[in-house]
Amino acid sequence: MEGKRVAESRVVLTQAMGPTEANVLGNVHGGIIMKLCDEAGGMAAIKHARRPAVTVTVDSMSFLSPVHIGNLVTVAAEVTWTGHTSIETRVVVTAENLLTGKVTHTNTAFFVYVALDKKGRPTPVPPLICETEDEIRRCREAEERRLKRLQRDHKDI
Repeated sequence: MEGKRVAESRVVLTQAMGPTEANVLGNVHGGIIMKLCDEAGGMAAIKHARRPAVTVTVDSMSFLSPVHIGNLVTVAAEVTWTGHTSIETRVVVTAENLLTGKVTHTNTAFFVYVALDKKGRPTPVPPLICETEDEIRRCREAEERRLKRLQRDHKDI
């Protein structure tokens, strides 16, 4: 199977946040942000595999700063690592105050997906081609996260 470059998987979603996405304090619900992250990460995984992909796990997601009503939220995702059937994506969220132009990094998270064949079973994915120093470093760090996930998930067995 021919490999694919990280750049081929990149996805950027942008959405203005309104009152229906926020709580009574005017802060956008974390669940709304998490949904956007899963959508962007999933699309990046699908672009890489050119197959349906479903969420397997999400590494912890910390909200570094609030997103407010009226902010323009940008969610950028790209593939950082691939296994035999699994794909890790890095998702970065920023919020822009449209009146001041100030952009705030609100979170970064890593989502893992598995690609599916026509019968809904895991299917092989193309290997990832990392070209830049950052891509190579992120791939190495993704492998470390994978090992930690495997250790954590097998502790209870």
